[in-house]
Amino acid sequence: SLLLTVCPKIEFLALVNLDIAMSDSQTTMELSSSSLKNIYAEAISLDKFMLEADSLETLHLKDCTFEVFELVGKGTLRLLKIDDVSVIHLDIGESTENLEVVDVSNFTIMWAKFHHMISRSSKLRRLRLWGVVFDDEDEVVDLETISVCFPLLSHLSLCYDLRDGALQYGLQGLFQLENVVVLELGWTVISDLFSQWVAGLLQRCPNLRKLVIYGVVSEAKTHEECQLLANFTSSVVRLMRKYMHVEVQFEYE
Repeated sequence: SLLLTVCPKIEFLALVNLDIAMSDSQTTMELSSSSLKNIYAEAISLDKFMLEADSLETLHLKDCTFEVFELVGKGTLRLLKIDDVSVIHLDIGESTENLEVVDVSNFTIMWAKFHHMISRSSKLRRLRLWGVVFDDEDEVVDLETISVCFPLLSHLSLCYDLRDGALQYGLQGLFQLENVVVLELGWTVISDLFSQWVAGLLQRCPNLRKLVIYGVVSEAKTHEECQLLANFTSSVVRLMRKYMHVEVQFEYE
């Protein structure tokens, strides 16, 4: 906070690989700024990070470990990006009303709690949940709730381990993602469920223009893995005959 006091008009702050020495057994950082608009934190480990920023628009956390992260703001946050972060208690308070982009990757979440935190973001246009792991193994992303809470959503990216529940619950209901024009879907471990999941999502995106499929293909492939990939490719070819207006792109690694 001393730095922010000395620089009262600072708008961008990057905290990278800080070596923080504390006399107290609990490492706590408290920052307060009325001018800060963008904060980037990378490779930081703290017990508690308290951030009070009335004008904050962009929050990007990468490769960090916190027991507690709390943001106190005034609803100016527009972009929230969390990448490979471990946090026990995440609270961004009342700062979500104007969120337009939420990008979460390599992160363990309790979906119900996380969704409640961003559910007031009616202006959300981009949602990316990539490589997420659920605290409760029975949890799935509730796409019907997403369609209701985020009516302006135009870009949806999803990649997580599929189970039967993803089809039974994730695609239940008669909802439509009316404004989604770009859909990005990926797998970490391919299964027969993936092509069914893709088909179910395509049915619910009537105005889709572009579909991007990301996949991980191991170098040492078993016969079963090769067969799954072949079956998936055939399924997509058949499926896309129904959606000739949609551009399809594959990205394998």
